[in-house]
Amino acid sequence: MSQSAFSALDLSDELLGNLESLGYTEMTPIQAQSLPPVLQGQDVIAQGKTGSGKTAAFGLGILSRLEPKRFCAQALVLCPTRELADQVAGEIRRLARATSNVKVVTLCGGTPLGPQVGSLEQGVHIVVGTPGRIEDHLHRNTLKLQDVRMLVLDEADRMLQMGFQESMDKIIDRVPQDRQTLLLSATYPDEIQAVARRIMREPVMVKIDESHDDSSIHQRFFRVDDDHARRKALQLLLLQHRPESALVFCNTKIDVAEVVAFLKENSFAALDLHGDLDQRDRDQTLIRFANKSASVLVATDVAARGLDIEALDVVVNYRLARDPEVHVHRVGRTGRAGDSGEAWSFYDASDDYRMSVLQDALAKKITDESLPPASVLKLPPTRPEMITLLINGGKKQKLRPGDIVGALTGDNGVNSEQIGKIKVFATRAYVAVNRTALKVAMEKLTQGKMKGRSFRVRVI
Repeated sequence: MSQSAFSALDLSDELLGNLESLGYTEMTPIQAQSLPPVLQGQDVIAQGKTGSGKTAAFGLGILSRLEPKRFCAQALVLCPTRELADQVAGEIRRLARATSNVKVVTLCGGTPLGPQVGSLEQGVHIVVGTPGRIEDHLHRNTLKLQDVRMLVLDEADRMLQMGFQESMDKIIDRVPQDRQTLLLSATYPDEIQAVARRIMREPVMVKIDESHDDSSIHQRFFRVDDDHARRKALQLLLLQHRPESALVFCNTKIDVAEVVAFLKENSFAALDLHGDLDQRDRDQTLIRFANKSASVLVATDVAARGLDIEALDVVVNYRLARDPEVHVHRVGRTGRAGDSGEAWSFYDASDDYRMSVLQDALAKKITDESLPPASVLKLPPTRPEMITLLINGGKKQKLRPGDIVGALTGDNGVNSEQIGKIKVFATRAYVAVNRTALKVAMEKLTQGKMKGRSFRVRVI
């Protein structure tokens, strides 16, 4: 038996059987190093890049200790963003699907309190949420943490960067000291070390080498003179390589706004993502990018953390990250799950020291590359294959993805291959359809009925 096989772990037959059905046979490096001490009840600090498998590592740890017959909050997972919390909760539910009666509740801002309170009153085993909303429930006395036996701080570095230190402290004070604590972080700055010393007991440190395989991620560096040249370089590269999805990292919201304005002026399907967006607009932006209705997403690091985006073709460092570990984390968003990806980084004369530090961190000599010729400016930008439709009904109207698919594919409807991702919220739903099927899709959704009623539909 392989030492990296899940079957080598002390897990129940139900969990092992479900892992096999999910296609999880071999552990990732971070899982192989962290799961044994996690399953032994030790505190663990795990540092690894996005996509390294940290969620499954702590998810299995939680489920291995869970007592489903006791309806009380036994595990608490804190996340910096709603998107990450949804992603984590979804993964835990997948891991738990062969274990009967496990209830996972997501508590995040941007959604009404009432339904969350109702879910808590019905009983819960695992709580996943953002610090602000968890603190709010504690203040209202609608969430009890006295039975929590496992506390997980996921992407703890981002929670501190987003100003959640005070909320985290208040929450941790309400969790019993006799607990297991897991801290997961892409980076391990002094602030995180201080948190670990204060709240953990002799933690096991697990750190996976975050250098990226050049065979899966091609990192390219381009020297530019000024911001005008920086924007032009981005335009040239996008036109030549024509990625279906590109994530552009900026260090400030001002840069985000300027880059998106420039790309839109030049006919690119670009979206912005930053901390000033309200939750509905943020949801809509992420849905459009994830379902291939937009080809470029321009975001700050904090806003982009926790995104559940598959098959990202290109990552762009519009400006170099302030920390080499953040650079590695950004770049690690492409070239995942065996796919290949590109990472383009722009820098100018003021970045010479930062480039030197980055070169040491990457343990390789960085050489400048030439930009594409100006002739590529004659090419039109990539046109997204999909278009997103907004339906004014959701879970409250008992609307499910199957209802939307059924309506679209009815008599003389669209082919199922022309339907993309579907996301259903409480009072609205989004569906991506192929651009060529837009007219038929609109007719089927506006003239037909779902759940015995008509819904308003519009193109986003």
